Amino acid sequence: MAQDTDLGHAQFAKYVTSKKVSYLNHAVEHFRLVLDQCPISHPDRATALTNLAWACLVGYIRNDLQDIDPTISLFCDALVLRPQRHPDHPLSLYNLTKALIWRHNKTNTAADIREAAQICHGLLPLCPEGTYIRSIVAGKYWVNYVIRRCNKLPRDASDEDIHLRRVLIKDVKECVNLLMNLARSLKSRFRHQGKPNDLDEAISLHEEALRLCPVGHKYRDVSLDNLGGSLVTRFNKCGNIDDITRAVSLHREALTLCPPGNPDCNIMLNNLALALKTRYVGLHVSEDLNESIDRYRKSLQLMRHDHPERHRALHNLSSALCFRFTQTQQNEDVEEAITLCQDSLAALPLLHPDRIFSYWSLQEAHRSRYRILHDPTDLLLAVDNLKQASGHATQGFPERTKVAWHWITAAEEHSHASRLEAYTTFFGLLDGHLATRSSTISRREAAAAFSGARTLPVDAASYAIDWGNLPRAVELVEQGRGQQSSLASRLTGRTPVEDLESVNPTLAHNYLELSKRVSNVTQSSAAITDKTTADRAATEYRTLSRQWEAVVAEIRDLSSFSRFLLPPSYEDLQAAACQGPVIILIASQYSCSAIIVPTSGDPHHVPLPSVTLADLTNLKDRFARAIRQASRMNPAESRTDLIVLSRIIWDEIMLPIVNILEHVLKLKRRSRIWLCPTADFASIPLHAANPFLTKADRSKDPCLEDLYICSYTPTLSALVRSRQLMKKRVPPSFVAIGQGQPGAGKGKALLAVDSELELVHKLVPTTANCTTISGDAATRAGALDALQRNTWVHLACHGMQDRTQPYNSHFVMKDKHLTLLDIMERDIPHAEFAFLSACHTAVGDEETPDEVIHLAVGLQFSGFKSVVGTLWEVDDSVAKHVVEAFYKYMFNPKEGGVMDCTKAAWALNCATHAVKTKVPLEQRMVFIHIGV
Repeated sequence: MAQDTDLGHAQFAKYVTSKKVSYLNHAVEHFRLVLDQCPISHPDRATALTNLAWACLVGYIRNDLQDIDPTISLFCDALVLRPQRHPDHPLSLYNLTKALIWRHNKTNTAADIREAAQICHGLLPLCPEGTYIRSIVAGKYWVNYVIRRCNKLPRDASDEDIHLRRVLIKDVKECVNLLMNLARSLKSRFRHQGKPNDLDEAISLHEEALRLCPVGHKYRDVSLDNLGGSLVTRFNKCGNIDDITRAVSLHREALTLCPPGNPDCNIMLNNLALALKTRYVGLHVSEDLNESIDRYRKSLQLMRHDHPERHRALHNLSSALCFRFTQTQQNEDVEEAITLCQDSLAALPLLHPDRIFSYWSLQEAHRSRYRILHDPTDLLLAVDNLKQASGHATQGFPERTKVAWHWITAAEEHSHASRLEAYTTFFGLLDGHLATRSSTISRREAAAAFSGARTLPVDAASYAIDWGNLPRAVELVEQGRGQQSSLASRLTGRTPVEDLESVNPTLAHNYLELSKRVSNVTQSSAAITDKTTADRAATEYRTLSRQWEAVVAEIRDLSSFSRFLLPPSYEDLQAAACQGPVIILIASQYSCSAIIVPTSGDPHHVPLPSVTLADLTNLKDRFARAIRQASRMNPAESRTDLIVLSRIIWDEIMLPIVNILEHVLKLKRRSRIWLCPTADFASIPLHAANPFLTKADRSKDPCLEDLYICSYTPTLSALVRSRQLMKKRVPPSFVAIGQGQPGAGKGKALLAVDSELELVHKLVPTTANCTTISGDAATRAGALDALQRNTWVHLACHGMQDRTQPYNSHFVMKDKHLTLLDIMERDIPHAEFAFLSACHTAVGDEETPDEVIHLAVGLQFSGFKSVVGTLWEVDDSVAKHVVEAFYKYMFNPKEGGVMDCTKAAWALNCATHAVKTKVPLEQRMVFIHIGV
């Protein structure tokens, strides 16, 4: 082995000096022989790997070897054998980085330079000052090379891109380009996700960059412009006058550094004009608007007619002219604005993504004129341009979704007949936008950028109700409010394409290939400036689109795929009511009402004329106060406030619904019903509706839970999906998980948990092979493993709802929190039932209460078909009585230990009735059932 090593080095040295490939081949041959003699456990294997890899790398650098991938694999293998504390660990990092840099140098693969940057970040601290390897790594041909290449990477709003740029800044202090690029990425993420912290940090970074660019610095104009632009963005978000005033000053200074003739002059003019127009919108100083128009005109004059950004200048000037028309009502302004927009459209190829902004400016001009002159043609043209913009496929989902939102606003403002179409378009685009996000968290963050639109599902349903189209109302409220829930359920469910692959793999392949080709054409078309090439791309796009539509039509002809890529129809959704009616409670700014979806036939509308959004908010707040007050009362004291509130729910909300159920649908008593509440309806215990009236014969009027077995469902689709999964059942197994001693800072001790677990263990049929996990064994990992291994679970612990980020809602375990996201990301294919004897497991979040993503629903999306959860804090010593009664009804000895999760709603109903004398009102109504 030593002889082959020496021969390898000798041949390699000859190759380095002579550049003869034959010497390289001999060296590689000898080094391979050495590696073959070094098994994985051999102490010299890392050295043998490195010798072979280094020879191959030099051959690749000199173009004598073409494939570097095996070389990088060798360096990676060597690194594994030299972990962090190994003396040669830095050397292995250096070798791998060099190989990645060279592969990037030849192939321009972004992933290589990103990985090299990450390794450099870890390598620098391991190389002491004065060492040879430090001098190389910190030199201009190493770290600086990586930085220069990273600066040339396309900036995006991804967490990965932002993390990479943070890493680079840590390694290289006071680098203006790095600061500006990180700031731009953060600003881009702010646009996508709407996080104020991202914008504030971007502004701080631009401030730091400007500090590093004193008067005379070559990047001072760019730094001034960047900071000014970010301040304009923050002013639009927050309305701070100081921001826009400073932004205008910064843009003015930037313009002085770019006199006419400077290639950036027109950009600086345009950005100053934008800042002035923005200040006009906020402060209504007409001088700002007039100067803005003058600056836009000057910017336009400096641009060649074939300038790739000319269309932007055209519609920017158009927008400013529209503002002035609104102020002065001078027709020439709006007519010029319309002409400019038409010119910008004429200048752009049909597939150019920026056509969306020209459509937007054109509708803005027509709407401005309609508001003054009231010509119906202008409104018709405005709506048509909003349609074109929202349907412009080569622009990304975020911008098209925003346009559709504005279309809704315009249709509402002007009572236009396209309003229903606008709602449908918005929901479809938002669903597409969220579907492109790579994780549950990023999907919710993307949805947060449209949090102001969260009332649209109920507004759309309310509008459809007014038009007498109840099936469409059901479809719209389901499509709109199911965005997060449907996406969350995709974590554990198959996608439509995956279902198609299992039925017709050829058709699925054709669909995916055509989708990819259409996407490639749309992306590449943005960079085309030549008209002939652009026309050819447009023709190809139309051809591919027709082929794609034909394939989709063929897919929809297949059995079970008629709604492929479409939201569910009313007929699909009515399957949710196959075992009892579903009552959707709609809380809109226009009206509050209910729609009853029966087992068959048309839906029924139940107006709630005495209920408004303000009433619901007040009722929700009063319930919260009453619950807090009741928690401090003696169990024997009367819960007067809760009784009054339960009467209000009965009289004003549930009684009109019960009248339809009894007298129109002829629903038998003790039948099952499902409640599907929206908005603030979701924060009110509807199932606890009770007249609390005593008749002359001292009997009591029945309450809702005397009449029917009540369950909840977040959406109709969720209930349909749970029923479909019920067809794939396996022999049941039961686990009881409890954590009564969570540790310091994790909540008070729950002293009754262990006795509750013992009780559950006794009541569960022996056929279920019940196991118990508690104390030190009830860890995050232990609980996750138990959830995956069992079909039934009982959880007794603290449950905490995260009101700002519901996927971080969690159960408190001994070591780490068991989060909702932890559970949803696991494969729990055969889960059936969960009893969450924990606090706050069925409470929606503040940001999107209409999405009701909470612990109980999260378990349903993870595969549990039937879930019992709690609406507020549970007294564990009292809850034990409900738990005992529930499982006694659930597992009747006369039924021979049969475990049927569809009995859970009935068992909970019976249990809460059975413990009336032992358990106070608020601790009975706290438990709800969700699912089948």
